[in-house]
Amino acid sequence: MAKTLELLFLTEGGKSATLSVADPIEPIDIEKVKMAMDDIIASNVFTTASGLFISAKGARVVERNVNEYEMN
Repeated sequence: MAKTLELLFLTEGGKSATLSVADPIEPIDIEKVKMAMDDIIASNVFTTASGLFISAKGARVVERNVNEYEMN
């Protein structure tokens, strides 16, 4: 089961943007996540077609199950 921490941001253009972190440390420390998101916003490193990140919208952990089947 693969887990991903998704950081959700609001951009200058009013749209949502997501950064994903594979295999996050659990349990999630929401205070550290908030501080990291604030640092990302302040750094202006990431930009999208709808502009820079301007605020943190939320965070979530997504689990994914993959079942592979061999086709002969």
